Amino acid sequence: QVHLEESGGGLVQAGGSLTLSCTVSGRILDLSVTGWYRQAPGEQREMVATLTVGETTKYGDSVKGRFTISRDNEKNTLYLQMNMLKPEDTAVYYCASDPNGTHRWNVWGQGTQVTVSS
Repeated sequence: QVHLEESGGGLVQAGGSLTLSCTVSGRILDLSVTGWYRQAPGEQREMVATLTVGETTKYGDSVKGRFTISRDNEKNTLYLQMNMLKPEDTAVYYCASDPNGTHRWNVWGQGTQVTVSS
């Protein structure tokens, strides 16, 4: 029913910034929790940042203080502002949702590649 699509990935030098966008096909406020996950080559998927419908945020320890999650309810769009990027941030970044607040992340985008060069 609900579809997510990421955009904004690319190649950036260490220390640089990048903003990712995720468009929601329906109303973003119908989704209890939205967020960003990432997966580096040969590594497990990890949580980057989450945002509840009540505007509570959570960040992974590795990105805390550098990344900011936000949304535009009028545009039904989720954002991830990434600053002070490091080579270890290189990964495919996925927009995702736990639509009912059950900790079951059932809705996923196709992913967008972020590569940080040293």
